[in-house]
Amino acid sequence: MDSQRARTQNIRFLKILVVNLMPKKANTEVQLLRHLANTPLQLEVEFLYMASHKSKNTSNEYLENYYRTFAYIKDKRYDIVGWLLLAPRLVEQLPFQEVDYWSELCQLMEWSKTYVYSRLHLCWGAQAGLYYHFGIDKQPLEKKLSGIYEQEVVGTSPLLRGFDDSYRCPHSRYTTIYPDQLKKCSLQILAEGPEVGVAIAASDDLRQIYSFGHLEYSRDTLSEDTIETLMPVSIRFCRLNYFPDDDPEKKPRLTWSLAASTFFSNWINYAVYQETPYDLAELD
Repeated sequence: MDSQRARTQNIRFLKILVVNLMPKKANTEVQLLRHLANTPLQLEVEFLYMASHKSKNTSNEYLENYYRTFAYIKDKRYDIVGWLLLAPRLVEQLPFQEVDYWSELCQLMEWSKTYVYSRLHLCWGAQAGLYYHFGIDKQPLEKKLSGIYEQEVVGTSPLLRGFDDSYRCPHSRYTTIYPDQLKKCSLQILAEGPEVGVAIAASDDLRQIYSFGHLEYSRDTLSEDTIETLMPVSIRFCRLNYFPDDDPEKKPRLTWSLAASTFFSNWINYAVYQETPYDLAELD
């Protein structure tokens, strides 16, 4: 940025709405905010939950104190909305229309077309977004994808500026999206892998981003997620590419932190800050 442009900058808070359906909401808040805090830009973050869904892991008191509902935010505008949606196994394997909050989620996704500048969909949220916006359905896997996997960068985008040719990312899901499925939509595949399928896809203007992994995870999140499942121990640990020597008694390796920091910083800077209008009422 040259000095002339710098002198004319009008700076304001970037308004971010996070739709958080992760089971352990407080943990997810910390993980995400830790990455967002790496930017020097000022952010104003609100969290939203589905009023039509009964949370089993977070108290109503906590949600009422720290979260909003769609009824509260439906007339507000945001620079960003992030969909942090991870469904339990029984929900993830259901057809989308059978999920108890699907109708409310569809209403929210339709609202976001008008009231939000850039939308980042994560994990099950990415699958739900592709289904709602493009009719692309998730595909079941033979066994759960749970571990740290290599992804190849295959597209050119400011979103992956600073990435190496390949990077590692945690995944924890029972379904996937394959590259051939995206041929009928306007999204560009930016990263993919033989085990994970499509890893990241986005529109050219970065107003729609779909990431199927969990770059926001902390060191121990995947360990906690896996240990709490009912998978046999032999399967549970040996396929993670996560514990040294596949030994769950050893400290998990953190091998995706740099990629995560770069990804979220690029998203905030290139997809939003340099593009969103100063007056959010100008959103088209």
